[in-house]
Amino acid sequence: MAGKTWESTRKGVRDLEKHVRKGTVVYTVADVATNLAPYEDGQLYMEHTFDRRSPVTGKWMTGHLTAQSLLAQSGTVYENPPARMRGVAAPTPQVAAPLGDDYEGVLDEAELRGLEKHVAQGSDPRSRRKLGTWRV
Repeated sequence: MAGKTWESTRKGVRDLEKHVRKGTVVYTVADVATNLAPYEDGQLYMEHTFDRRSPVTGKWMTGHLTAQSLLAQSGTVYENPPARMRGVAAPTPQVAAPLGDDYEGVLDEAELRGLEKHVAQGSDPRSRRKLGTWRV
């Protein structure tokens, strides 16, 4: 990966604060819990744009984070997006293929009866109680 990187050290904070100007975009890498999102990539990069100054310290901020707090929270900050890594805002890869044109979803008699029963037992909007009321 070409470009500068800043570590979470005093020197890294000082160098990043010197580098940052209005509109500067930097990137961090986030780890994803693949046990909760099994089809997600293990790591994704996030984009941070420094677009305003802190009213208290006068330092550049991205969202609610200064350069120092971004380094403390994320560990390493990159000048360029990591190669071969998907961004958090990018669409996910397609896991299942779409059904082809030759697919016919044929329902047998038992499935049709089950669907009709489900519809018959469903909530009728005309016989529902008013919103905001409740029963015990």
